[in-house]
Amino acid sequence: MKVGLLVNLYHNMTLAEVLDKAESVGVEAVEIGAGGWPGKDHCDPAKLLSDKEAFKEFEYTLKKHPGLTLSALSVHGNPVHPVAETAKAYDEDFRNCVLLAERLGVDTVNTFSGCPGDNPNAVHPNWATCAWPDEFLDVLDYQWNEVLIPYWKEAAAFAREHGVTKIALEMHPGFCVYNPETLLKLRRAVGPEIGANFDPSHIIWQGIDPVAAVRALGAEKAIFHVHAKDTKIDKYNVAVNGVLDTKHYGDELHRSWIFRSVGYGNDMTYWRDLISNLRLVGYDYVMSIEHEDSLMSLDEGLEKAVYFLKQAMIREPKPTEMAWA
Repeated sequence: MKVGLLVNLYHNMTLAEVLDKAESVGVEAVEIGAGGWPGKDHCDPAKLLSDKEAFKEFEYTLKKHPGLTLSALSVHGNPVHPVAETAKAYDEDFRNCVLLAERLGVDTVNTFSGCPGDNPNAVHPNWATCAWPDEFLDVLDYQWNEVLIPYWKEAAAFAREHGVTKIALEMHPGFCVYNPETLLKLRRAVGPEIGANFDPSHIIWQGIDPVAAVRALGAEKAIFHVHAKDTKIDKYNVAVNGVLDTKHYGDELHRSWIFRSVGYGNDMTYWRDLISNLRLVGYDYVMSIEHEDSLMSLDEGLEKAVYFLKQAMIREPKPTEMAWA
């Protein structure tokens, strides 16, 4: 398993500068934002696909860092947004990202499932999480059967035609796929191209045990990529208000939970158990650091996350024999 980094956190630096920094602190793989919310500061697929010189320069920059694996391209967006123009922009980003991944020989694209509105005339996404009042069930039926499944069936076929066999969806509240059940529901409806970009931070605060989630997804071979990000639950605020929290992420003292660098939400034993279970279900790829810790600078958060993960990770291949048996 390798320590990775989602590089768009250093959006004010050039790609070459970010890769230099990543290597200097011991990162072994990079995940590059290529549209949608991660932005295009380091990688604009439309430009790279149309400009041969720009593509050569991009490829050369990567090759100058042979110690860094390109683990995935990330194009997190909402391609099923109820506003057609918005959905089209995110869909174009996704398709250009797939075409660039094909050209680079990368088989994994990270994104969100997206969330439609509650009817064809809606202007805002509607994340339905209740079975009552009954209207919510009608909303879910429309979203899944009229929009989400048809979109991802076609998008998965497009990806497959262009060598992207792993559409790694981050299970994120606010979108239709937000937990293992909804991810596997979409995978079974669409096909094996749908899997998880497993980010523990988004499921911890929902009350989901990441190890249980790993086992459920691993049983279906549905973990394609992993983010290394932690969440700290504030038990005192949760005791009063529960885990649903719409306060600004900067209001750390009063929120029910906040994102933390790995090791600052849960301890080493917790993360070693998660990593061991990833190995048990056959995942041995990358844990990509996504730094969103509002209490730490980018550099400190990155350096501490790398140090922590290298202690927690199992580095050598799994033994084929038990020497003591």
